[in-house]
Amino acid sequence: MDTIRFVLSFPEGLWTLTLEHLFLVGISIGVAFLVGFPLGLLLTRRPGWKRLILGFANVVQTVPSLALFGFLIPLPFIGGIGARTAILALILYSLLPIVQNTVAGISSVDPAVRQAAVGMGMTDGQILLQVEIPLALGTIFAGVRIATVIAVGVATIAAAIGAGGLGTYIFRGVAMIDNRLILAGAIPAALMAVLADVGLGWAERRLSPAYRSQKVAA
Repeated sequence: MDTIRFVLSFPEGLWTLTLEHLFLVGISIGVAFLVGFPLGLLLTRRPGWKRLILGFANVVQTVPSLALFGFLIPLPFIGGIGARTAILALILYSLLPIVQNTVAGISSVDPAVRQAAVGMGMTDGQILLQVEIPLALGTIFAGVRIATVIAVGVATIAAAIGAGGLGTYIFRGVAMIDNRLILAGAIPAALMAVLADVGLGWAERRLSPAYRSQKVAA
């Protein structure tokens, strides 16, 4: 009840921090997809590069978020205190599920479907754009969903380097030993993650070949 009264007393503060949180997550996921999706497609054509690129993405995932922020802050041009460093860290954290699921989705396409497309005279680029990507969309979107949920959680730590977001309330609450502030930041962040998971999960199911084949059959 104390948390609800606090939020109702200062709704503008919660709204502002929520928008900051959404900005951090939205920008980072958008850039991560623009980088990770083509990278995943490239790995399906250059499998020898998988160990290097996926290995790097896996290593990034093992680095604690605060440590990664600390590593990035001293870097010239891309580092520093604020949202820029937080967005870069979130992009790095988001790459693995997007790249991995893109590779998995394209690789899971039935070889017989590819052979049929070749028999129809389609080029490799046409097979990729017209056959493989449409069939892999559900799996690719699952990677985006996982990356988004991860980004929502990690973005709360970004407040530690002055990037704003709902983590601001959490860190203030910890410093002041005030559970109202902690919950005022933690509950909206958790709800944001749940809504992202549910919403993107719904889109993922809609994009799956099984769902689309059912719609065509109906």
